[in-house]
Amino acid sequence: MKRKKQLFVLAVLAALAVLACACSLQKAQTPPETAPVEEQQLPAEPSAPGDAIPGDAAEETPPEQAAEAAAPAPVEETPDEAPAPAEPEEKAASTCTVSISCAVLLEHLDQLEAGTRELVPGDGVLLAPTAVEIQEGDSAFDLLQRACREAGIHMEYQDTPGYGSAYVEGIGNLYEFDGGALSGWMYRVNGTFPNKGCSAVAAAPGDRVEWVYTCDLGRDVGGGDSGQLGA
Repeated sequence: MKRKKQLFVLAVLAALAVLACACSLQKAQTPPETAPVEEQQLPAEPSAPGDAIPGDAAEETPPEQAAEAAAPAPVEETPDEAPAPAEPEEKAASTCTVSISCAVLLEHLDQLEAGTRELVPGDGVLLAPTAVEIQEGDSAFDLLQRACREAGIHMEYQDTPGYGSAYVEGIGNLYEFDGGALSGWMYRVNGTFPNKGCSAVAAAPGDRVEWVYTCDLGRDVGGGDSGQLGA
């Protein structure tokens, strides 16, 4: 009986030892619990320049760097572009004024043939004062030619080498002697009847050249005896 009790005590002790070893092994394998790490909250960014960040020491900027930062950036100047050359203005064309009138025939319609009478305008004006471009070397005759061509007026003349000038026989189909033995065409420049052929009188810018029909060798148009028919 005593022997059995001893064996029982030994068995209990052995079981206790095994249990103790098992607990120790389990404890060794279990990792230690770590305390939860609190999330570190970063300080908020300063809302304006110069606001200090709590807990951080503000860095001091050296005066030289501060002056450079404050100084405005250099501006590179671009030289102004040279202005484009002005386009040369077109030279205004020089002109003379040319007019053609047969108003004197209105007082002599009874002397005209029926067909010729119909050629006389009601106011006696074949060409109202019209600006005609003048070219270098133009004469009073050249201006008459250009004016008639541009206006579509018939004009007939003859060259007279003896006078060194053209002789105007008819304008607008109205000819010399249509209005009588002393009738024909004459011209005046700036109000004066030149005593020379129309091809020999040089035209100048601004001249007023008037061709008028006369029935009395110029006396009925203010020319007296100074003018020449058809000249």
